Amino acid sequence: MIMAKLQFKSYSQGQVELFPFRLDERISANAPVRLLNRIVDELDLSELISTYETGGTTPYHPRMMLKVVFYAYMNNIYSCRKIERLLEENIHYMWLSGLQYPSYCTINRFRSEHIKDCVNTLFVQVVMLLVGMGQVSLEAQYIDGTKIESAANKYTFVWRKSVEKNKAKLEVRIQNILSQIDEGIAQDNASEPDQISSVIDATSLRERIDELNRENRERSKEEKKQLKELENHQEKLAEYEEKLDILDHRNSYSKTDTDATFMRMKEDAMNNGQTKPGYNVQIGTENQFITNFGLYNNPTDTTTLPSFLTLDEARLGRIPKVICADSGYGSEENYALLEQESIQAYVKYNYFHKEQHRPFKNNPFLIENLYYNPKDDYFVCPMGQHMLFVGQSTRTSQNGYKSYIRKYQAANCGGCPLKGQCSKAGGNRIIQVNHQLAAYKRKARELLLSEEGLKHRSRRPIEPEAVFGQMKYNMAYKRFRHRGFAKVQMDFAVFAIAFNLQKLFRNLNKAQKTLLDKLKENFLRLWMASFYLYKTTLMSNEEFGEYQVVA
Repeated sequence: MIMAKLQFKSYSQGQVELFPFRLDERISANAPVRLLNRIVDELDLSELISTYETGGTTPYHPRMMLKVVFYAYMNNIYSCRKIERLLEENIHYMWLSGLQYPSYCTINRFRSEHIKDCVNTLFVQVVMLLVGMGQVSLEAQYIDGTKIESAANKYTFVWRKSVEKNKAKLEVRIQNILSQIDEGIAQDNASEPDQISSVIDATSLRERIDELNRENRERSKEEKKQLKELENHQEKLAEYEEKLDILDHRNSYSKTDTDATFMRMKEDAMNNGQTKPGYNVQIGTENQFITNFGLYNNPTDTTTLPSFLTLDEARLGRIPKVICADSGYGSEENYALLEQESIQAYVKYNYFHKEQHRPFKNNPFLIENLYYNPKDDYFVCPMGQHMLFVGQSTRTSQNGYKSYIRKYQAANCGGCPLKGQCSKAGGNRIIQVNHQLAAYKRKARELLLSEEGLKHRSRRPIEPEAVFGQMKYNMAYKRFRHRGFAKVQMDFAVFAIAFNLQKLFRNLNKAQKTLLDKLKENFLRLWMASFYLYKTTLMSNEEFGEYQVVA
């Protein structure tokens, strides 16, 4: 038996084609890179183009660079060096760049110097595109926050308490030295020394040192030593004052990224609660699209809501009519703001879930369960004793909002059989009540327990929480790669745009598959109906002795 000759397809690495193929011929029609290409082609880049200056080497076209950066972020590529390599290896990137090969320095400079100044405009254009396509309405917004680690060194920290403590010690040493110098001057001049101010800063100390140096008199060795010590202390005092200026209202910052604050992260590899420099990222979502975002160096969510709503109005020109958030935002200040803006707020507060359980409702010693007489302004304890108003205090938030706390005290708790269960204080029980916050909580409780509130509460875990899950675990966006607030904000804005484009592609792809499935289902139903009609007609003809088929 003669075996057929074994043959292979021709192979030549140096093959030259007479008619070169187009790169997009090798890219599928429904690839996400095509959707990205169409969307970026529709964006208004006038603000981005205005960041370029004339003269020098001709730059790469910003639309091409934008496509490459967005597509890289869509595919979890955040390193400029990796993007540079993909431009030479991946056909999708080659097609987007038109076979141009910008270096990693060029890509990084494009992000840091050009996108940074207009990224908000690009983000808004993409969000409004989603509105036009019916993907979001901007009527409702689900808000939540997460901590993302900074690129800063986590061991180069500065703590407010440490700075204030060392600064106070230094000021005492400076005052002692100045006192000794003034005593020496007084002895020489036979006059009383000037009164030394208890408050001293680096500027006034510098003036005092210059004044002492201008005096024309012979100084002892001890006085020269004291002046030299004052010079050193003045530099250190200026350093402490600079650190306090950087801290502002914060408790800490990193020396390698002064905008980053030390926070406790959920992603703690050491499992020891170690704080790391990072940013508090707040997002607003609808249908799992990011419709608004904000970065803060405050680790708590409570004080971020007023600023976040301001960003909504500044970017989108509107504030959502409905807001849903967890108990981290349930403060008097936030409830007052939401009521002022006529926003339907489904915002939880502390102990909301505990209030729904029997142990909480049946505990007669809790402040929430004590009877209150609003007319005569007194509470009634479980033993029937009136707790009368004894004073009021004021609390001011970081945003300057003032809350008024009223105090009520029982007249005589001595000998009360329920004293051990009611209060652990040595004297008569005192309770502190914020009546305004209590009223806001009652209104919030009614909304949260309503049918509409249950619907929004059930959606909240699958809105921002799902976005954070995809962001950190599916897209590996767990740590910033830039330092400084402006660059970090730019990076997250680019990520948010890429995230929305990726989500849009999945939705359109899913809708297309659903449409095909419906067409197949309808075709199957039509075929079954035709077959049933054919079978019925055939059986009818058999009864009359006819065998012709009527389709």
